[in-house]
Amino acid sequence: MAELAGNLLVAQSGGPTAVINASLAGVVQEAGRHECIEELYGGMNGILGILNEELIDFNEEKARTIDGLKCTPAAALGTCRYKIDFKKKPEQAAKDMDRLFEVFGAHNIRYFAYIGGNDSQDTSHKIHEEAVKRGYDLRVIGVPKTIDNDLPHTDNCPGYGSVIKYNATTVMEVGVDVGGMATSDGSCCIIEVMGRSAGWIAAGTVLAKRGNPANPPHIILLPELVFEQDKFLAKVKETVAAYKYCIVVVGEGIKDASGQEVGADKTRLDAFGHPVLAGAAEALKEIVEGRLNTKTRTVLLGYAQRAAAHCASLTDSSNALACGEAAVKAAVAGQSGFMVKIVRNAQPDGSVQWSTDLQPLADIANVEHFVPRDWIGDDGFLPNEKFVEYAKPLIEGEVKYPTEGGLPKYVTLEKVPVEKKLPPRS
Repeated sequence: MAELAGNLLVAQSGGPTAVINASLAGVVQEAGRHECIEELYGGMNGILGILNEELIDFNEEKARTIDGLKCTPAAALGTCRYKIDFKKKPEQAAKDMDRLFEVFGAHNIRYFAYIGGNDSQDTSHKIHEEAVKRGYDLRVIGVPKTIDNDLPHTDNCPGYGSVIKYNATTVMEVGVDVGGMATSDGSCCIIEVMGRSAGWIAAGTVLAKRGNPANPPHIILLPELVFEQDKFLAKVKETVAAYKYCIVVVGEGIKDASGQEVGADKTRLDAFGHPVLAGAAEALKEIVEGRLNTKTRTVLLGYAQRAAAHCASLTDSSNALACGEAAVKAAVAGQSGFMVKIVRNAQPDGSVQWSTDLQPLADIANVEHFVPRDWIGDDGFLPNEKFVEYAKPLIEGEVKYPTEGGLPKYVTLEKVPVEKKLPPRS
């Protein structure tokens, strides 16, 4: 395919991770190696910022700052949860696409890399299809990102290995604390982690057990399985009797038999119309204390779990960087309408080597990948060895980050704006 000369635009979307900026660094550094990419721009706050023509010039950033992105958490470009929705808002979606391609045309954008999860890959897919329909020469590549680990066709998603490394570490530390204070009265601690539909994050904390049934977590509640209150209470009671304490990890999106989310606050909705989730642990606490009269405390890991770059997995960070690099290589080679995926290559000695490949965005958009049922124990309370074998390689290695005054030294982009060429978005 003939070489395409023009500018590259990269943006980030959705919930950040500890390694999302490693992917951004991969895109920026790889783009600098190709003469056909003339200018390199960043879109502020995802697709929403691009619609507002809020672009920054990466040529104005220092090389050491770009390198520092590899160990800096959160989205350096800012993100959004804005969705171009042709089903529910067709008129607005059509206007958004017109505006988007006006921005692309005004700034000669010929390469577009979008770093994000399910909705971001859907957006990338729509932009690719629209470019083909309009006859606009644009190469669109999606870069995977989500701590939820629910994108299909990729072995894992950048951000996942780091979140479970941090969460499993936290469960170990909380377990030592609670266990050290345990008395014959018994106690329970419920740790809530992210995961509305898929239980990958909660399941990952099983690594804290290290093969010892006595080690926490003792119970992991996954959104994939129906929450059965009586069965849960019996397990808590049994665990407290055995160890004097019980550590429970709960995915925020667990549902009861009627399909109602245990921790949903229906009075508040998120950007996509879903009830806000932040109450599963508190709901379970009321159940345990009310029915078992067992002292119970809760821990809500919240944003900390996705921003803990100090506990990031080197494997995860390296794969995130590789995905960014692969996206640019694919686009320059003439590919469009694909997402980069991570491929696991098991070695004879039991180790794992990682590589990347491409998957059509049409296979990714609006598809969720869940924890397989045969990776969960028969009683539904803990993932089994199949899951452990899958997850263990994802947390290997530590990211070496610079420090200042005993704290991590993270970087911030200069964000020199690109001159706007269009009237404000209406």
